[in-house]
Amino acid sequence: MKYQTIAPSAPLAPYVRFFWIFESNTASVPYVYRSVADGCAELLFHYKGTFQDLNTEKRETSPLALIHAQTSRPSRFLTNTAFGIFGVYLYPFAIPRLFGLPSSVLTSQLVCLQTLLGQAGTELEERILTAGDNISRVKILSSFLVNCLKHQKKSNEAIEAAVLYAIHRNCKISVKALSAEFCLSERQFERRFKELSGFTPKTYLKIIRFQEAIKTYGGKVKSLSEIAHACGYYDQSHFIHDFKSFSGYHPRQYFRGGAEGTDYRD
Repeated sequence: MKYQTIAPSAPLAPYVRFFWIFESNTASVPYVYRSVADGCAELLFHYKGTFQDLNTEKRETSPLALIHAQTSRPSRFLTNTAFGIFGVYLYPFAIPRLFGLPSSVLTSQLVCLQTLLGQAGTELEERILTAGDNISRVKILSSFLVNCLKHQKKSNEAIEAAVLYAIHRNCKISVKALSAEFCLSERQFERRFKELSGFTPKTYLKIIRFQEAIKTYGGKVKSLSEIAHACGYYDQSHFIHDFKSFSGYHPRQYFRGGAEGTDYRD
């Protein structure tokens, strides 16, 4: 399996964390792609192979191009073929900035790109899927996103800064301290924060702490108590509860290695 990330251009850097490619040329055994709770969103393009959505009873085939919005729950998808996925990892406030929708409208949803963007989504899907290589896909999608930025109003920059602060600088911060940091009343802060992040500040900070915890995967061996403390949990029991809710795994099982959905890390 091959996993690769590509940094965005300067105009997109405030909204795009990175582009990514995940490929496998092995088709001998079924493969389950598993995602976990995430405070950021993704645009996904399946340029090789198809996946069945295991999160519904019907097991419908996932769209070839879709947005997987910020979510508080894990998801599972099955393929029996070799596959190639091209994606762009977006900050949640990129959704209103790029597409003119509150992030909260899409939270925990998988939405076909055509449903989201209409004819423009159909045309973008065709261009991405028929591109000759992934460098071309990055160029095509970058151009599309930059053009989207030109046609939408700016979002609330203070809330965008608060989201970035929580993700990159202080996952341990409380809602009260975060709102104070950006000079907003808690009530005003909560409403605006949900519009741009998709979640209340309390839930979002829980997801960010969880994401901070899984970053320690494959690193120096630590106890669950050490991981919990480093990521701002009150105690180990709160850590275990949130981890199971957001990943579907007990953290001990996840950090032992070989858990479903960690292939790209191994």
